[in-house]
Amino acid sequence: MRIEVNGEAHEVTSTTVAAALTELGLADARVATALNGTFVPKAARDDTRLAPGDRLEVLAPMQGG
Repeated sequence: MRIEVNGEAHEVTSTTVAAALTELGLADARVATALNGTFVPKAARDDTRLAPGDRLEVLAPMQGG
């Protein structure tokens, strides 16, 4: 299915946020996720379903000061 990841179109076979992160090579990354503008906690990623056209945002924490 086609979804948008950080503003870019991607074709994925995954049906959950967790599976999509794995498919995108981000399974082990420490990231924050949002689906269609709603924050998805790490504990909910396995149960959060994807649908065609969804917008997934994946953000990595930044360090600095």
